[in-house]
Amino acid sequence: MSTEHTMRAISQNVLGGPEVLQEVRLERPAPGPNQVLVRVRAAGVNPTDWKHRATGGFLGDPPFVLGWDVSGVVEATGIGVAAFQPGDEVFGMLPYPYGHG
Repeated sequence: MSTEHTMRAISQNVLGGPEVLQEVRLERPAPGPNQVLVRVRAAGVNPTDWKHRATGGFLGDPPFVLGWDVSGVVEATGIGVAAFQPGDEVFGMLPYPYGHG
């Protein structure tokens, strides 16, 4: 997998405590219609993150990448995005509950 088209993420393959988290390389996603791709500079960890890490909750079984709160710079935009352009600094929350990672 070429690092040019990948991203680093913190993922888990099993449920459990912080020790189940591991850094992985994943294919970098392309933004879909009305979506932006953000190069993350900071991400939050909230009670919902550690609860899902331990129990899976409504996300089901791993593997998955958790996290909903994000801050960074727009890397690319999908069709229909008019309010943002590459280089814009942004922060926000991914669609909860299924927009994690």
